[in-house]
Amino acid sequence: MIVPLVPASADYLAADDVIDHTHPAVRAKAAELHRAGDGTATARAAYDFVRERIAHSRDLGEWSAAYTASDVLAAGNAICHGKAHLFAALLRANGIPAGLCYQRLADDVPGGFVVHGLNAVLLQDRWVRLDARGGAPGAGARFSTDPADERPAFPADPAQQEVDYPTVHATTPPALLDGLRAARPDRHGYDYYLPAAL
Repeated sequence: MIVPLVPASADYLAADDVIDHTHPAVRAKAAELHRAGDGTATARAAYDFVRERIAHSRDLGEWSAAYTASDVLAAGNAICHGKAHLFAALLRANGIPAGLCYQRLADDVPGGFVVHGLNAVLLQDRWVRLDARGGAPGAGARFSTDPADERPAFPADPAQQEVDYPTVHATTPPALLDGLRAARPDRHGYDYYLPAAL
């Protein structure tokens, strides 16, 4: 079960320096994806756009280092965290509460783990995790409005010491944000600046 960090949904509609949904380009894309009178259809359109049209840097082999929503939209690629920030921004710009969720997953990086970023979206009065990561073989994410049917790109395996963190964050956690800010374009990989756990 996922738990919002702040009960008030207004916190999950706010803009900040990372989920910068007041940026003109983000607002224009959000308007393009808006489906009048249907929050679920709007969420689906935003999900499909981020999953299919914004490449994951690792899959592409091109590391933009973009992490703010507007920079990710401009670059056309980002790691999972940047994609999650853009997805949240597109939803919030359309009045749909959205937050950030995380998993600790085993990976072939020093330390053996990465923190994977995805989203939680308030649809039909309940929070459901949606993962717009897309791309890589084995990434079986799909859109769902039912928390019992949610499917992130990579299910956490407790036997591998993997973790689904239950918190829905309204903003990017500081330790993760520090790492994202330290990234540089075309510096391949991300294990050297992102935390391995939250």
